[in-house]
Parts: sequence; C-alpha cells; structure tokens
Amino acid sequence: MNTALPLAAGLGLRSPHIQEVLATAPTVAWWEVHSENHFGGGAPLAVLRAVRERYPVSLHGVGLGLGSPGPLQTAHLEQLAALVAAIEPAAVSEHLAWNRYNGQCFNDLLPVPRLAGAIEQLVCNIDLVQTRLKRPILLENVSSYVVFEHQEMTEAELLAELVTRTGCGILLDVNNLYVNALNHGIDPLTEIRRLPLAAVGEIHIAGHEQCADVVIDTHGAAVCDEVWALLDATLALTGPRPVLLERDTHIPPLPDLLAECAQAQRHLTQTLASNKVPA
Repeated sequence: MNTALPLAAGLGLRSPHIQEVLATAPTVAWWEVHSENHFGGGAPLAVLRAVRERYPVSLHGVGLGLGSPGPLQTAHLEQLAALVAAIEPAAVSEHLAWNRYNGQCFNDLLPVPRLAGAIEQLVCNIDLVQTRLKRPILLENVSSYVVFEHQEMTEAELLAELVTRTGCGILLDVNNLYVNALNHGIDPLTEIRRLPLAAVGEIHIAGHEQCADVVIDTHGAAVCDEVWALLDATLALTGPRPVLLERDTHIPPLPDLLAECAQAQRHLTQTLASNKVPA
C-alpha cells in the first residue's frame, strides 16, 4: 500500500460522503480523516480499511492535546497507535494546541502559551507520541481569537523550535494563518518565512466566516480568494507539497467538493510546472 502522501490535492472525508466514495471511487489523490472517528474498531474502522485499500489516507487528530499540562491521556494514545498500525497511513498529524486542565476536557483547539515551561511539556509529549507511533508526526498551526499578554516567540518560531528538538514535521494551515492575520494583525507570509520550510509535509486550506468583530475558522465555507492567493505564495516558498481541502460544516454534495479540490490541484500544478525549489 502507498505509505507516502502524493504531491497532489486531497480531500477531507466526512461521513455524509463515505458510502458515495466507496460506491463510485472518485478521482481523488488522497483522503484525510479525523483519527478519533475511527477509534475502537467496528464499522468505522472497517469503512476506513475499505477506503485505505484504494487510496492513501492521512490521519488527522483533534484530541491529543499535546500542549495540555500534565501527562498525555494514555488511552487516547494507545487507540491512535492501534489505528496507525491497522491503517498504515501516509501521514499522522495533530494540532499545536491544548484541551485539558485540572480534570476537565475542552472541546476546542486552544493555542498553547509560548513560554519555557509549556514548550518543555510540548517537547516531552511529542517525543512520547513519536516513540509510541514509531514515526514522526506533523504539527498544525491553529487559529486563535485572543493573544497571550506575554510570549517568548511567535507560533511559527515555536514550530521551528519543536522541529529542531523533536524531529517532527509541520502541517501548515494557510487558512488558519489568514484568520489570525485578520484577528490579530499578523503578516502571514512573515510567519511562513520563519518556519523551517523543508519540514512542511502537508498544507491545509479551508473556509472561514466573519462573526461580528471576529473571524471564526468554521471550515464551513468555500475557500476565499485571499486564501487561494496565500496558498500560491506559500507554495512559491515551500515548493510543491500535498494540499488538503477541509470542510466540516455546511457540507455540500460531493461533486461540489470535488470541483473545489480540482481547483486546489490546479494551483498545485502551477507550482509543479514552475519548478520551484524549496527554500
């Protein structure tokens, strides 16, 4: 089975489309699924196995909470390890986020404080996960709606530090960067240039929504022109990378998503044709 992500556009596989995908085998280079939806075996794992027989698959986690204080949840990590062993995914990714404190679990991807103690906790947790999975993982930058008063570095600089210290890779979400640019006034291309670009193993694009005085990363709309432009600028810096189109809410019919995925492929093909060399 193919265990490497192709340099092509892929699509997030969501439950409304699974049976149609199995029945029609659409022309998609690769699929990404949320890891936690397939924990515990049974029908969800059987369906994922069927998809995996035809396509490369990337496992994208939302629940490990790598930046949470204290030890990782052993049960969660063990279920992820079992899924990785069963599926042999082309990539495994998680978010640079925290989701637990003092016995409580929060259903959100909360940005980590970029301070010495929190960074040491991240390094420890990433090392633990990669050792258990016997492979490097990709870490995704997250969207955020508030900023910490005190920071030692930007999120991009933190990702660079983690790559150096753990050998992990980066899942670069350009929509998240664009959302943060609108919410916090950062320059997304400046942040991208702070990354070790050779470590970028996957790129995400998605849609967002304006809600009152804040922009929310809903994954519930089509990719906007500004994010397409940021994707092009990113690929010009990184060289060709696998690009994943996400949609989690307001999910349209599969042909609509396939058309948008084809648009992502056209942007990537332009980069491939121009023979850009990674920075």
